[in-house]
Amino acid sequence: MTLKQEQLEGGIIRVVLEGTLDIEGTATLEPQLTRLTVMDRTFVVMDLAGVEFMSSIGIGAIVRVVKALRGRGGNMVLLSPKQLVHLILAKTRIDSLIPIVFDLQEACQRVKEPPPKVA
Repeated sequence: MTLKQEQLEGGIIRVVLEGTLDIEGTATLEPQLTRLTVMDRTFVVMDLAGVEFMSSIGIGAIVRVVKALRGRGGNMVLLSPKQLVHLILAKTRIDSLIPIVFDLQEACQRVKEPPPKVA
């Protein structure tokens, strides 16, 4: 699992993931993602186009990151998951917690919007 960061306009960080978010990939990735959550009001577009598979451990890591970001006034949007990853996210209802979009411009707009209310 690899992670690349890119600074976008408006203080948005694009995080590009490549590989599999299984137990090994998540163990490699989680410390890097945790660094994103230590600053106030961090807005992250997590680009999943290069993620081939995501296990429940990977989903848990993403949920922990989004909760930490929102706790500090930030937010996260998921961008362009492949069909299998999108299906996994939809089946686990993560899409009700974290918006999933397929266009970078839309992702940059949505990440600045208030997060969805979770019942």
